[in-house]
Amino acid sequence: MKRLARLSAFGACAIVLVVLAPAPEAAWADSCPNPGRWAVPSTRGPQLRDTVAVFADLAKRSVVMLGESHDNAEHHRWQLHTIAALHAARPDLVVGFEAFPRRVQKTLDAWVEGELSEEEFLRRTDWSRVWGIEAQLYMPLFHFARMHRVPMIALNVERRLVANVRDRGWAGIPPSEREGVSDPAPAPPGYRETLYQSYVEHLSAEAPGRSRARPDYSDPDFLRFVESQQVWDRAMAQAIATRLQTSAPPQVVAVIGSGHLRDGHGVPHQLRDLGIANAAVLLPWDESEDCGSLMPGLADAVFAISAKAAQAAERPRLGVMLDDSGEGVVIREVVKNSIAEQAGVRVGDVVLIVAGLPVRGAADVIDAVRRQAPGTWLPMTVMRGSESLDLVARFPAKR
Repeated sequence: MKRLARLSAFGACAIVLVVLAPAPEAAWADSCPNPGRWAVPSTRGPQLRDTVAVFADLAKRSVVMLGESHDNAEHHRWQLHTIAALHAARPDLVVGFEAFPRRVQKTLDAWVEGELSEEEFLRRTDWSRVWGIEAQLYMPLFHFARMHRVPMIALNVERRLVANVRDRGWAGIPPSEREGVSDPAPAPPGYRETLYQSYVEHLSAEAPGRSRARPDYSDPDFLRFVESQQVWDRAMAQAIATRLQTSAPPQVVAVIGSGHLRDGHGVPHQLRDLGIANAAVLLPWDESEDCGSLMPGLADAVFAISAKAAQAAERPRLGVMLDDSGEGVVIREVVKNSIAEQAGVRVGDVVLIVAGLPVRGAADVIDAVRRQAPGTWLPMTVMRGSESLDLVARFPAKR
């Protein structure tokens, strides 16, 4: 689902603070939560919560959604610890992943049953092409599910469906090509505003330095952009809802990018439309972020992570999202202030050569970056329109 830029944030959720409402004796925090602490965003500042109380509340939820920045190792460590605590209270839980399209569900089942090696699992899920993030960031989560025989759910659809909606609109997609996704709930005004800002940024990333008129909210291309995001959200919400439609519904824990969860938009909004209101959103919060962002409705609770720990956990990464679904290995997103951005890589570039070797798929780019030592340069050749360009990605030296 990397054709679209990873979006941040998605009106306010009326149920957000119902279950995780602070206890009367809890003290209002005058500053940001310290690493290792849970907090509830509020109008009076983030309110600290006791860990035991947080998980006692979460055990009552039908759905618990865990946000992430996909390439942040510390976020995935937090997810693992949170899932382990949830599993202790609710052994019936299942874990869903944005990273997998529905077609690989049988492979997930085989992995949980211990029938596949890591290599075979990643090959059969088409990991490098479909997701493209370093697999070792997620493997501890997958091994936890396998060790405890916790069912894994593929939440996503094929990225070409979202791409087709972006190009043709939802009405232009025949029912036979919709992968069973039902009509999404209309986007609330706050969601449309967030998507508009992301859309404008996406246009700027595609053509930096080019002056163009700011698109209108009624622009057909923008409206299709909104529809594509809604379909993406609806697909994941529907996969979660389907798993709950049993005589003894489990607790569903969903591992999803934070942009699909923030502010009660995205997946939570679609879940409510499907009749599922007893859901919680948990987000990791890096202590280096602005504490003013911890506003009511952002999430049911946030967990503070040490900025130093997150930085130490990070290996230098190129900072791109790749798509090799048929047009070659295409750059679908360039992370701000990343090595790729500094090298001049742009959205829409087709990667031809990396480190002197031809690129046949996203895995070739990922492997080249993984081999890159700190303080070295990685030459790349990309096709931009009809022009072939030689770029150099400069990886910083290890501190």
